[in-house]
Amino acid sequence: MNNLVKNIILVPFLALFTQIAIAEKIELKFGHVGKPGSLFAASVEEFAKRANAKLGDKAEVQVFGSSQLGKDKELLQKLKLGQITFSLPSSVMSSVADEFGVFEMPYIIKSRDHMSKVQEAIGESVLQKAANAKGYHILSYWENGFRNITNNTRPVNKPEDLKGIKLRTPKGAWRVKMFKLYGANPTPMAFSEVFTALKTNVIDGQENPYAQIWSAKFQEVQKYLSVTGHVYTPAYVLVSKKGFAKLPEDVQKILTETAQETQAYVYELAAQLETDLLTKLTEGGMTVNTADKDAFIAASKPIYDEFSSSIDGGAELIKTVQDLAN
Repeated sequence: MNNLVKNIILVPFLALFTQIAIAEKIELKFGHVGKPGSLFAASVEEFAKRANAKLGDKAEVQVFGSSQLGKDKELLQKLKLGQITFSLPSSVMSSVADEFGVFEMPYIIKSRDHMSKVQEAIGESVLQKAANAKGYHILSYWENGFRNITNNTRPVNKPEDLKGIKLRTPKGAWRVKMFKLYGANPTPMAFSEVFTALKTNVIDGQENPYAQIWSAKFQEVQKYLSVTGHVYTPAYVLVSKKGFAKLPEDVQKILTETAQETQAYVYELAAQLETDLLTKLTEGGMTVNTADKDAFIAASKPIYDEFSSSIDGGAELIKTVQDLAN
């Protein structure tokens, strides 16, 4: 057999082999709602970089931010349908299972160190169990951060300053209840719709961590930033329980370990952003005030009472989290 004949036979075979090899590389889509420059975007990109370095030719994490693959609830559904591998929900988890509502209690989480203790105490026994019952699995706990209020009406120093303000909230029942209690007019809305709603005066304000405020450019359409720190929202590296189990065991192990090791990076970056971005938001022209947190804490008692009485095990869950702050 001469070389020409060998090449005629060999070249198509190699091409076919290459196609098969490429086809065998598993695509792992990570959808999230964070804008470029947000903590979400930085967290997911760091995870993807680390995971892909370990996965080699076995699989590849592909990142889709800015709600490209859907809003939070759509991403949760796409996990179930196997259309994506990961999402990074935060407040919306309180609508998935009641137990996650404990993080909606105002001022219940005092610091990242406190959150780490809470994760260790109830991460597997309560939260993972609750997620599993709904068909999900939590790989790790990252964060969205401590939330603060912006608006175009007035500085917010005490709860009564929110009276009549039309304030965007995530689509979670407890956040709506909380702001109604404070006297605001809470308006649940997808994050991707907020900038336009603020610009066109459909709403007066919103509440988010600095990283979300800055990356979404809310400083361009908001006058006042009130440092309330009213809720700390964890973010959950979430997968479908059934879909994740179908991945090769070595891939599962790499993804789980990488998601967990990325937490330290997320916490360090989040803490740094709290300082850097407050400066940037102030320099960007926002009027900043520090709210009277004691007044907000005092006004929050009814929401604790309702969670304790209406959620099975709610009182015990609140006590567990609060005790870990000491």
